[in-house]
Amino acid sequence: MASLATNSERGSTQPAHGTEERRERIRLETPHHRIEGLILLAADGYRSRVSDVLNAAERDFLTLTDATLQPLAGGAVERHEFLAVARAHVVYVVAAEGN
Repeated sequence: MASLATNSERGSTQPAHGTEERRERIRLETPHHRIEGLILLAADGYRSRVSDVLNAAERDFLTLTDATLQPLAGGAVERHEFLAVARAHVVYVVAAEGN
């Protein structure tokens, strides 16, 4: 895992390899769950939009941190520090409220 340094002037993070990144809170649904969490995106340019990540053919999973998992049929909400969601199971993605 790349180490991160904070860029205090812009409030973004910059991994050791030099690419600035940002986190965006999203909500998505699969056929059985509603999931909300933070996705890591490039600060600008290539892969800076959620749609870029969703359309990346080389990625089979979306990785989320600080995530909640809620069954659509009812049941307890689960909280996870890390959650990987198979891209093929995603029905829709929206920006989470409060973004």
